Amino acid sequence: MNALRGMMWLLVFQSAGELLGRGLALPLPGPVIGMVLLLLALHWPVVQEPVAACAEFLLSHLSLLFVPVGVGVMTHLSLVSEYGIRMLAVVVLSTAAGLAVTVLTLHLLRDRHPGLAAATTPAKDGDV
Repeated sequence: MNALRGMMWLLVFQSAGELLGRGLALPLPGPVIGMVLLLLALHWPVVQEPVAACAEFLLSHLSLLFVPVGVGVMTHLSLVSEYGIRMLAVVVLSTAAGLAVTVLTLHLLRDRHPGLAAATTPAKDGDV
């Protein structure tokens, strides 16, 4: 029952995000606004506990969420055979770009706050 309450909270925040996004003509998609609202609301146990139960349920059945993707690929196999190499290149390049931006961001943050790097580095043998 708690998982159902969690699903309700997820749908409430997605709907609220859609209403805010469309009602105020914001440049962000409604689900993104809803996720930000959910992030803020997760500080309250009345939201946090049911959403955690719903997340555990969804994660335990995560493999089922890949079935529609597999069916879609099989349905459009001719498109995959025609554009597959290009799609693979886009996925690889976008993953590499995301990884590079993440690494550069972490290096910039580490250089601005050198004490953080020392605090998060594991101690070596002989270090006190």
